Amino acid sequence: MSVEQPAATQPENLPTPPDAQGTTVDVRRGMFGVRGTGDTSGYSGLVRHVTLPAATPRPYGGWFDELADDLRRALIPSALDWHEAIEAVVVDRGELTFHVRRERLLEVARALRDDPSLRFELCSGVSGVHYPHQTDRELHAVYHLLSITHNRRIRLEVSAPDDDPHIPSLYPVYPTNDWHERETYDFFGIIFDGHPALTRIEMPDDWPGHPQRKDYPLGGIPVEYKGATIPPPDERRSYN
Repeated sequence: MSVEQPAATQPENLPTPPDAQGTTVDVRRGMFGVRGTGDTSGYSGLVRHVTLPAATPRPYGGWFDELADDLRRALIPSALDWHEAIEAVVVDRGELTFHVRRERLLEVARALRDDPSLRFELCSGVSGVHYPHQTDRELHAVYHLLSITHNRRIRLEVSAPDDDPHIPSLYPVYPTNDWHERETYDFFGIIFDGHPALTRIEMPDDWPGHPQRKDYPLGGIPVEYKGATIPPPDERRSYN
């Protein structure tokens, strides 16, 4: 008989940020915000502001403050000042997000995984986001961490510029990120330094561009089908 596990807990006394809080990074027209090509969604007259939430002042609410204090303490053995590692702390829609400087991502992830008061044993994946008008921060990688020990969930977010799309791979800390980082590279062009085999996973190896970026053309892409043959197992690409 299976036993249903309780959902990860969230604090009940989270602050409600004011409506004006946040940074507008784009004014999107149409469903997808595409320019120079057809928007076939039927929502071409839609106009909306893309606003990112600003840093949240303390108190964050519930166990969020305790967790932030524990992370600050856990970084001390790495000789990391809090502001060297963490750009901002954001509480939005009941979620706690640490915006981490990319050069400190591995140290922060190890502290979150290994410290007994934190113990985020599982990274369930990484998602890519592209904000083409957020200068020098166009590409974002968002990691979702779960503490099975303490039944808590948080997010890490790291940004990189379009002209230097490098972020350290979390594979050495969370090997479950292997294929997730490959997919994010495939669709967004984020290069995860230190990944053991950063190759495409969805698109063909010779596919031009990264299809989930906002500057990727919507429709009208010529596709050449090349026979769709499957080579014998001993001739297939190796990932080892």
